[in-house]
Amino acid sequence: MTADVLKEPKAGRVPVAMAREGFHVTWKGFRGSLSKMGEAQAAIFNGRGRPFEFQTFPLPTPGEGELLVEVLLATLCGSDLHTIEGRRNEPTPLVLGHEGVGRVVAVGPGRERELLGHRVTWTLADSCGGCRPCRQWDLPQKCESLFKYGHAPLTSGSGLNGCYATHLLLRRGTTVIRLPESITDGMAAPANCALATMCAVVEGMKRSGETAVIQGGGLLGLYGCALLRDRGWKRVIVVESRRERLPWIAEFGGEAVWVGDGPGIPSGGADAMLETAGDAAVVSEGMRMLRAGGEYVWVGMVHPESAVALTGEAVIRKCLTIRGVHNYAPRHLHQGVDFLERQAGTLPWNRLVSPPFPLRGLEAAVEEAKRGSWARVAIDPSSSKCDFRGS
Repeated sequence: MTADVLKEPKAGRVPVAMAREGFHVTWKGFRGSLSKMGEAQAAIFNGRGRPFEFQTFPLPTPGEGELLVEVLLATLCGSDLHTIEGRRNEPTPLVLGHEGVGRVVAVGPGRERELLGHRVTWTLADSCGGCRPCRQWDLPQKCESLFKYGHAPLTSGSGLNGCYATHLLLRRGTTVIRLPESITDGMAAPANCALATMCAVVEGMKRSGETAVIQGGGLLGLYGCALLRDRGWKRVIVVESRRERLPWIAEFGGEAVWVGDGPGIPSGGADAMLETAGDAAVVSEGMRMLRAGGEYVWVGMVHPESAVALTGEAVIRKCLTIRGVHNYAPRHLHQGVDFLERQAGTLPWNRLVSPPFPLRGLEAAVEEAKRGSWARVAIDPSSSKCDFRGS
C-alpha cells in the first residue's frame, strides 16, 4: 500500500514534486524553503560542546499508521538546553526538538486521510496502548516501549525524529490533533510539552482553592498561572528570580514576587506549591510557605542536579502530599488545545515566543534562549532568513 499525499496546492502555495515511491504531488510553504525536492534538512546534535551538523535526508514514505509532517515552527524547550549543556544525557547523534507545530503532507495506510493539508500538534511521546503503564496505570508517558520525539538517535526509524528539521515522521502510537485557525503557530508550538504538562499538573489538584504559589515564572509557571486562575483559584503568586519576567506574570493573572525582595509570603500561607523553576534550592522555601495538609507538585527538576535537602519528618509532621509530574497523557494535550482556543483572544500568548530563527541559525537561537529574554525562542525550519532582531 502507498501513502496518501496532498495532491492539490493550497491557495498561494507552490506545488513541489516528491521524488519517492508512493508520493505524487504535495506543496511547500511560500516562505522560502531550504528543502530540495524529495529531501528534508535536519540539524544533528553530536554532543556537548560540538556544533550542530546539518544533513539532508530523503523524505520517508509513511508506513502503517504514520504521518509525515512539514514542521512550520519549533521552539527551544528548557530540557533541550539541558541536553545541549550536558546536564542531561541523550543518545547521539540525534535531531533534538520536541515542541513544534506542523502541517500534514503525507498519510500512511490506516491513518486519518482527512488530516492531509491541515496544521496539527502531536503528543511528544509515542506509546503502545497495551502495556501496564498504558492500560492500568494511566501513564502512557511511561510506556514500556516508549518513543519520545527529540530524544531518539538517528538510527531509530527514518532518523527524522525531532523538530529541528524541515520534516518529522510521526509514528502510529502518537496522538495527533488538528488545530483551529484561532491558534497561531507561536501559540501551538510549545503546547505539546509545557502546556500539556501543566494540564496534567492542575488536573490532579483541587478544582479551586485560596492561594497557590508557583516557583518559577518561565513558560511552565505562566501556563500554570493561567490554568489555575481559569479553574477558580483566588490567588496565584509566582516567585521569580529574573526581573524581566515579572511583567509577564501579571499579564497571565498572577501576582509577581521577585526573590530578591525576601520572603514576601508568610509561613504556611500557601495551600498548594508548584515547582517549575528546575532548581532544587527552592524546595526548602517551598516547604516553609506550604500550610499543613498542603500539596507540593514538582515539575521542573527533570535533570540529575536535583538532590533535595528534605527530611521525612518535615513532610510527615505537616501531613503534606508531594507529587511529581513528568510529561502527560494524550487527554492533557486535548485539554491544552481546548484551553488555547478558549483563551486565544484574552491572553498575550504570541508575546512569549521570539521571532523565528532559521534552522541554520540554531546556534544563535540557543544562545538567545540561554539569555532568558523570551519564554520560548522559535525556529522556522523552512526559512532561509532570520526574522529575529534582538531582545
